[in-house]
Amino acid sequence: MNRMNGAFVISLDFELNWGTFDAVTLEEYGENILGVRQVVPRLLELFTTYGMHVTWSTVGFLFFESKTELLLHLPTRLPNYVKPKYSSYEWLKQIGENERTDPYHFGKSLVDQIMKTPHQTIGTHTFSHLSCLEQGVTVEAFKADIEAAKRVGALHNLPIRSIVYPRNQSDGAFHEAAGMLGIEVYRGNEQHRIYHPDARGDEGLLRRAIRLLDAYINLTGHHTSTWNSIQQTHPYNVPSSRFLRPYVPSLRIVEILKLRRIKQSMTQAAKRGELYHLWWHPHNFGKNIEQNVNMLEAILKHYKVLEKEYGWMSLSMEEVADYCNQQVHVSRQGHG
Repeated sequence: MNRMNGAFVISLDFELNWGTFDAVTLEEYGENILGVRQVVPRLLELFTTYGMHVTWSTVGFLFFESKTELLLHLPTRLPNYVKPKYSSYEWLKQIGENERTDPYHFGKSLVDQIMKTPHQTIGTHTFSHLSCLEQGVTVEAFKADIEAAKRVGALHNLPIRSIVYPRNQSDGAFHEAAGMLGIEVYRGNEQHRIYHPDARGDEGLLRRAIRLLDAYINLTGHHTSTWNSIQQTHPYNVPSSRFLRPYVPSLRIVEILKLRRIKQSMTQAAKRGELYHLWWHPHNFGKNIEQNVNMLEAILKHYKVLEKEYGWMSLSMEEVADYCNQQVHVSRQGHG
């Protein structure tokens, strides 16, 4: 790997209804959740066609085939949310027994498809979709959660090395705790105040409106990262560059602006030997599947142009960590 080459990093927050139960109802959003059954195979097919190395940050609950099995593997300490409606453990009481009877909350068959596909890596989106910055959630509860996630990974011979924090809620204490438990890399937020991590209810309508506008017009910059900046963090922070917003029929006139914004930033990263980190949830693609897949394919085609012209690489979050570890090792040897 040439140090001057940058990389295109893709991470997916794979959660099914564990990421949405406390925000929208199944009546409102159930079609999106069920659509994930079609979306995951389509994404894997696209990633294989274009040679993409992708991190699937997966909620630990999705590894189990039944509620009975899941309940046997709960963490030793559960979070004590001040607002119980945010607790997946409260929601767990009412789910079905298995993937056949409750496809909204079980995803073992989808996890199996991901594991069988080359260059796809599974990281953690915490065991329970734990929202770290909500009142009542402690670092101790977070540690117990990650330990449970690592245990379930080990049952499937999956070393859990990366984390994407649910709702992008994290701070230094949680990064340090993750590092102590063997997590090597995480996806941080874009480096701008409108993307600063907050508990729910603290964001404000103006910030959300500016973020929406920023998806179509470059208000806050390209949000690319340098290898050097990533290597200065521990665990390694491979910050988000852009959330890939799904196709919305009412906004179809400005779809071209969204794509252009992403492609321009990708091109800048490739030219400068920098990293560009794109992310979304599979359920974002659960409606308007064809339009969303076509949008992604346009992005991947642009990646292939940049790969050929600039040697830009496709790397998972774990592969970014591997490269940084390698450089740190080389540096230490040089000073030895």
